[in-house]
Amino acid sequence: MKLSDLLQNIQIQETNADLGVEISGVSYDSRKTAPGHLFVAVTGYAADGHRFIPMALEKGAACVLCERVPETDCSYIRVADTRAALAVLGANWFGRPAEKLTVIGITGTNGKTTTTLLLKHLLERCLGAKVGLIGTIQNMIGEEILETERTTPESFELQALFAEMVEKGCTHAVMEVSSHALYLHRVDCIPFAVGAFTNLTEDHLDFHKTMEAYRQAKAILFRRCRVGVFNVDDAEVRRTIPESSCRVLTTSLDPEKQPDLLAENIFLGADHVAFDLRREDGVLPVRLGIPGGFTVYNALTVLGCAEALGIPMAEAVASLSDAKGVTGRMEVVPTPGKPYTVLIDYAHTPDALENVLRSVRGFCKGRVIAVFGCGGDRDPLKRPIMGRIGVELSDLAVITSDNPRTEDPMKIIEDILAGVKDLQKPYLVVENRRAAIARAMAEARQDDIIVLCGKGHETYQILGTEKTHLDEREEVAKNL
Repeated sequence: MKLSDLLQNIQIQETNADLGVEISGVSYDSRKTAPGHLFVAVTGYAADGHRFIPMALEKGAACVLCERVPETDCSYIRVADTRAALAVLGANWFGRPAEKLTVIGITGTNGKTTTTLLLKHLLERCLGAKVGLIGTIQNMIGEEILETERTTPESFELQALFAEMVEKGCTHAVMEVSSHALYLHRVDCIPFAVGAFTNLTEDHLDFHKTMEAYRQAKAILFRRCRVGVFNVDDAEVRRTIPESSCRVLTTSLDPEKQPDLLAENIFLGADHVAFDLRREDGVLPVRLGIPGGFTVYNALTVLGCAEALGIPMAEAVASLSDAKGVTGRMEVVPTPGKPYTVLIDYAHTPDALENVLRSVRGFCKGRVIAVFGCGGDRDPLKRPIMGRIGVELSDLAVITSDNPRTEDPMKIIEDILAGVKDLQKPYLVVENRRAAIARAMAEARQDDIIVLCGKGHETYQILGTEKTHLDEREEVAKNL
């Protein structure tokens, strides 16, 4: 591709490059640069790509896209923001594939993964569509599963993924849209047909610093989409509506908020939820085989997206009746011969932990035993909050390690304990997560429910900078 074509829609501040030169590829990691590439010097949070310009040139880069004029004599193009430019480069290189798809983006602190998978199921059932999915657990092209490293890929990889979806016959793409992705321009150049905002609770403050900055990052999506679906039971979500430029659809459990989609007559069972969906034109009964009060909110978001896409609501509701649960989200682990139940859930934020434990309390006949910790190298402010929630809402809490990363696990646990010292409720501290699971199972009695919180779909634990295998399903099986 000619450099001039690759640079379409990018505002150039300064250049000495021959814009007619042929470019063989685009790289932003100098280790992956090949002869003829355009190397993009991205200013990152861990490293500055400008430092690696000499290495990229040694590898044969034909030109450099940068924010500062290189110290090395070379062909360069200077722009204001290389990260934003990378998104445009990706769209141009792959032929703007997102414009050939109906893209639905789901943002919010909790519920994104379940909501995207339910929506993929609904679109396949109702439209017979081949649907791509981009998310925390995995990326998918129809039924093909692709591994993923982060909730939303870097912009160039994201455009490559869209291009592969188009090539393999997808008409729709459903994606989790993280606050990082919105703030760091990863989802620029994507014309979202629908955006949905599930909720906003404390998370990622190590990056965003304040809740307002976190909310503002999420709000970017609703200046990019045609229709926005908003859970107006969440105050932070409601605050975002006036700042949005899209058509607005609202969901709620509260009739006084006069939402477009209202859930009423809610039933929470041990293996399903049921409710009546009230709209302007009538009422439809909804049943979904995933337990938990938050399932009602996830279902409302999915049905709101269906409404925004013009799918008949009766068909949308019917499609949810045979939808399956998501790995690591209220997942029941087999415990043959034991009188208690073990659930695994990804709950790793204060709000998610509270939702899960309150939901389990709603159908548990015995005691609720919560096993939880907090991640290292992440927002430390939520640790005492999660400690208080975990101990208050369980009959027995086992406080343990999550992904400590480069922090001392016991220091993280001490931060958690700061929130529970004045509580007159039982808790145990077992730093080793394997031992904590074994201890919880040893403590369990008839009709108890053990909830293993924080790891969810993950089958590893991050100790230092290394991933060590840890599958909680295997640990449960070992201790039966």
